[in-house]
Amino acid sequence: MNAGSHSVESVTLARLSSGVELTTTIHTYRGATDGPTVYVQAAQHGREVNGTETLRRFHDRLPLESLSGTVVAVPVANPLTFDRVTYTTPEPFDSVNPNMNRVWPGDDDGTLHERMAARLWELAVDADAIVDLHTGSPNMYPHVVFRQGDERSRQLAAAFGTDLLLSEPANDDASEEWHRREFDGKLRVAAADEGIPSITPELAYNKQIVEDAVELGVEGLLNVLRSLEMLPGTATKRDQTIARNHLGKLSADESGLFRPEPSLTVGTAVDEGDRVGTVYDPTTYEPLHDAVADRSGILYALTHEATVTAGDQLASVAVIREDSSNRGR
Repeated sequence: MNAGSHSVESVTLARLSSGVELTTTIHTYRGATDGPTVYVQAAQHGREVNGTETLRRFHDRLPLESLSGTVVAVPVANPLTFDRVTYTTPEPFDSVNPNMNRVWPGDDDGTLHERMAARLWELAVDADAIVDLHTGSPNMYPHVVFRQGDERSRQLAAAFGTDLLLSEPANDDASEEWHRREFDGKLRVAAADEGIPSITPELAYNKQIVEDAVELGVEGLLNVLRSLEMLPGTATKRDQTIARNHLGKLSADESGLFRPEPSLTVGTAVDEGDRVGTVYDPTTYEPLHDAVADRSGILYALTHEATVTAGDQLASVAVIREDSSNRGR
């Protein structure tokens, strides 16, 4: 009986001005029998290391003898940001497109990030499903983002298994912010335009390996494979909340020190008008801004960085679409 196979390949993503090749490593897992192909990548943003650690542990736990189909995994999609532990690439490397997750499907003749994305797109576009692992910030509730109205992507998101799923409107249905921030160039959006179901798990935390986040990621990937019948068994069932993102973002009206409400934790429900925290003048102790939720929903991000500047994001509230979790207040 075919026990499956694992191969490793170094590929050149682009070439630096010095002539040095910018390379990364591709892992390909071929199952004992035929089946779908899933493309998984991590660390488009180099400080988001829990996705990379997720793929290392997934490598150890994937039962090749039980796998049907193929998994293509890229643990470090962006070596430049990974080496610098940054979210974007420094201006000397790509002053036009510093964020790799804004240029998909890339361009063979474009800027550095466009060329890197185009090389990886050659692998992604042949897949039957795509998982783009991210890890957000330390103060974010784990969730999976999928394109609103894309039922196959929704099913993948549900299978991954986070308690919170965020549906993101795209193109003509999207908000002004979505267009302003060039979200049409995200891998997930480019894949959906090609008819490939795609999800973005946000595992939370960055710059440090966090056990709960990594284990959530590994089990999520295995669940995705089970849902596609690439592994035996069924994806773990759980109550989930589906909400809409990019709506309830609370920003600081004034600069100062921010103290979040001690009783609040991410993942909890809030009502419109609930106090989220207060910005104080650090020298006079005067309260400068009472930050309150401008809508009801799920608090999925809350900053704990005390020093804030006017305009900094303090919190995010996702508007609930469907809720089977019986989330109480």
